[in-house]
Amino acid sequence: MGKFIAIDGLDGSGKGTQSEILVQRLQSEGKRVRVLSFPMYENDSSLFVRMYLDGKLGDKPSDTNAYAASMFFGSDRYISYVTDWKKDILDPDTYVVANRYTTANAVHQLSKLPESEWEDFLKWLWDFEFSKLGLPEPDLVLYLELPPRLSLSLVKSRSDSTGQKMDIHEKDTEYMAKCYEAALYSCKKLGWKQIKCYNGDIIRTREDIAEEIYKEVGKL
Repeated sequence: MGKFIAIDGLDGSGKGTQSEILVQRLQSEGKRVRVLSFPMYENDSSLFVRMYLDGKLGDKPSDTNAYAASMFFGSDRYISYVTDWKKDILDPDTYVVANRYTTANAVHQLSKLPESEWEDFLKWLWDFEFSKLGLPEPDLVLYLELPPRLSLSLVKSRSDSTGQKMDIHEKDTEYMAKCYEAALYSCKKLGWKQIKCYNGDIIRTREDIAEEIYKEVGKL
């Protein structure tokens, strides 16, 4: 098996940017790297995910329950794994870097439930994706911690500058606040490495964050 690293965080936290920086650094050292980004929007496997995020199943995230939505995202991962990147994860000389993974369900879908059900949901999720579906479990999960007040401002700025449409997650500020609480719980419960991306109201530089990420990856 290769080394499998998942990078997650609230929308706007820089997951894509940090995944790209890490991949480039590993490649510069001569390592073989495969980068993944979930959901696989360009593939048919993400049809139900796209319907959900586009609001076709309801205007609010809560209109689709945590278990149903988790199955949409899990199915996207399963189909892409079987048809595409399984060979990479089985190669002992390959690093696989995923921008979002099962970890996103452990944040976004967990937040829809009362806290009394959080532990049971995580047990169900891990069993569903890693046991029932047979997806590989990451060797390292890096969670880019950014409070909602900062992540939402970055998402809005990105939307204004690029014209990229905000999905039903990004439009719901109360939902994002609950996601942040769920993320901190998951970090503690599942042993994720938190990367604090801010000091007060100041966001750390991408170079500074990337260096901390690289040190954690080096421990593998």
